[in-house]
Amino acid sequence: MNIVITGAARGIGKAIAAKFAADGHSLFLCSRNVKTLQVAIEDLKQSYPAATIHFFEADLSDKTQTEKFAKWCLDVATPDILINNAGGFTPGNILDEPDGSLEKMIDNNLYSAYYLTKYLAPQMKTNRSGHIFNICSVASLQAYNGGGSYSISKFALNGFSQNLRHELKTHNIKVTAVFPGAVFTDSWEGFDNSGNRIMEASDIADIIFACTQLSPSAVPEEIVLRPQLGDL
Repeated sequence: MNIVITGAARGIGKAIAAKFAADGHSLFLCSRNVKTLQVAIEDLKQSYPAATIHFFEADLSDKTQTEKFAKWCLDVATPDILINNAGGFTPGNILDEPDGSLEKMIDNNLYSAYYLTKYLAPQMKTNRSGHIFNICSVASLQAYNGGGSYSISKFALNGFSQNLRHELKTHNIKVTAVFPGAVFTDSWEGFDNSGNRIMEASDIADIIFACTQLSPSAVPEEIVLRPQLGDL
């Protein structure tokens, strides 16, 4: 299958890429940091030589770059699975965060998925096949201190996922919103996770891969994953 994964250079995106590469799929990966992405690609190719891996440098907060990435994907193949993982996090509270925080978070966390899906999904509709995953967050479900514009943007991504599910279900395209809690990625650098207090990126990859193995008649609409001891 052809798997498109955004924000694939590290963290959850790289873990998802590794899971599908291990199963021998054709991957279409992008990241705004091409040097980090190239390192990730070399790791994946060395570990999973049977996988076909294509990569493209793109900042998906920029609509023009998103369109170029989508065209590049479609010039090679129609995606079977699209995983909208690209995004960013800036902590803050609404009343004291810098001007432009909301616009930045919306560009990174909503528009990146919205426009890429708009460019790729029509061909999936033509094929009457596909599965779209939107990596939301537990911040999409509940306000918290310091959430600010990040949480607002993730609530919006959840709304996008719900509407997309409604629109595409009769076209045989599945849509799944994934809501992870704390995951041990670069944003938790320096955190002592020897006690497994927070989840591993591979946990998110494993559950996404499992969803793709279900029968055509089943779709997990929403998946909430939290650390065993709850949110931090």
